[in-house]
Amino acid sequence: MSQPDPSVTRIAGPWRHLDVHANGIRFHCVEAHDPAGAAAPATSRPLVILLHGFGSFWWSWRHQLRALSGARVVAVDLRGYGGSDKPPRGYDGWTLAGDTAGLIRALGHSSATLVGHADGGLVCWATSVLHSRVVRAIALVSSPHPGALRASTLSRRDQGRALLPSLLRYQLPIWPERALTRHDAELLERLVRSRASGKWLASEDFSETIAHMRRAIQIPSAAHSALEYQRWAVRSQLRGEGWRFMKSMDRQLDVPLLHLRGDADPYVLADPVDRTQHYAPRGRFVSVAGVGHYAHEEAPDEVNAYLRRFLEQVHSPVR
Repeated sequence: MSQPDPSVTRIAGPWRHLDVHANGIRFHCVEAHDPAGAAAPATSRPLVILLHGFGSFWWSWRHQLRALSGARVVAVDLRGYGGSDKPPRGYDGWTLAGDTAGLIRALGHSSATLVGHADGGLVCWATSVLHSRVVRAIALVSSPHPGALRASTLSRRDQGRALLPSLLRYQLPIWPERALTRHDAELLERLVRSRASGKWLASEDFSETIAHMRRAIQIPSAAHSALEYQRWAVRSQLRGEGWRFMKSMDRQLDVPLLHLRGDADPYVLADPVDRTQHYAPRGRFVSVAGVGHYAHEEAPDEVNAYLRRFLEQVHSPVR
């Protein structure tokens, strides 16, 4: 079977696809249509950038693209994913933060609110610290502060058992890429099923979404790039660059913060989220009942309500 072309990520909907050059590479972005029409320039509205998690692509934010009106909402295929470029390097925290800061400027804005899930949340944390002038606020889905997640993983057996087995398997060369894409990316579906709630898994929305995810991860070099995020997260801890990165992240945030976590998330447990409050003492931390690791997809109406209220506070009069 031939590998899918990146064009499979250009799924039609109430949005437009665009290519944006930033930080030396090209990013595939998807911008929600402005329901008020195109009378005013896009840059007159506050910018909201949506950053997906491991194994996914912009499609994970389809519900938010349809529901978050008033702002200029742009979902991005992260470096190495979907329709974006897939360079061999650049999957470290500094470069990823530079990607996001560059995207904000390339889209014609001086600042943005960042919304991230899992690995996309790490990009939010890194950008808010390393490029604080361009970040107006951050909202996160199952993405605690990297220092809090590290401390919890190393000190608690339950969080360690949830996180470390897959992270350590991903450190091997070549084999994880083959495993992730073998049999039409069957392993990716098993991974998502193991972290999500039963209600979503039984829905047509999940069936459609997992079909898109399985195609997108088989785009040439996408699986390798996805795994490079995980490899850097582990290997950097053994190197000076990792210590420098974690030291740079060891500070409290001044920007508004919202963190959402499904109370049935078996992958990111409650403890690292509790520890995150040290880094964001004025942040709001919300538990979403009955959902797992993908709260923005499993309970989109509830998550969208929280996001709309958050954006109203940050970008008033966003509605």
